[in-house]
Amino acid sequence: MQREIVLASSSPQRRELLKRLNLPFTAVSPEIDEAPIPHETPHELALRLAQQKAEALAATYPSHLIIGSDQVASLDGTPCSKPGNHEKALAQLQAASGKKVTFYTGLCLLDSLKMKPLTAVESFSVYFRPLTTEQIDYYLRQDQPYDCAGSFKCEALGISLFERLEGDDPNALIGLPLIRLTQLLGKVGIDVLKSQPSDARTEFH
Repeated sequence: MQREIVLASSSPQRRELLKRLNLPFTAVSPEIDEAPIPHETPHELALRLAQQKAEALAATYPSHLIIGSDQVASLDGTPCSKPGNHEKALAQLQAASGKKVTFYTGLCLLDSLKMKPLTAVESFSVYFRPLTTEQIDYYLRQDQPYDCAGSFKCEALGISLFERLEGDDPNALIGLPLIRLTQLLGKVGIDVLKSQPSDARTEFH
C-alpha cells in the first residue's frame, strides 16, 4: 500500500515543485518558531527548521511520510531573512549587488510511524550582477518577493538579477530540492517513475 505523503509547508512554490513528481500529497502549514539560535550557522538553521516542520505534523499524521523543508540565505556568512516589505527587500538587494549569496535548503523526510527522519541540506549559490537602486526598485515592484529569502523570485523576473548560478539542483533555489527528495523517497520504497494509486488526491489545508 502506498504511504500517504504530507508536505509540511504553506508555500505555494513548494507545492508547485512537489507536483512535478506526480505524487499525491496533502499540504499542511506547520506552526513552528523559526527564530535562529545564537551562533547557529545558516546550514544548521535550515536543517533544524526543516526537521521541526516535519515533526510538528507527526502527531496529526501518525502513519505518513512528512516532507519538511526550509531555506536560509547567507550573504558574507550572515543569514538573510525574508524581508517582509519593500524597504527591507531594497536594502537586501543593495547589499547583494555584485556579490555571491548562498542558499541552504534543508530537507527532511520523516516516517511518522517510526519517527525516523532522513535529512539533507542542499546548497546553491547565485552571483548577482551589479545593480542600481533604480533597477532594484523596478524589479521589486514587478515580482514583489517580500516573502522570499534573498528578496527575489528566480522563477520570475528575478532571474535577470544574476550573472550566473552555481549548484546541483536549481529547484533548491526555489525552495525544494527535488533531486535529493527523489533519492530520499527511494530509500523508503517510493519510486517516482512508477504509477501511483489512481484514487489518491492532492489536497491543501
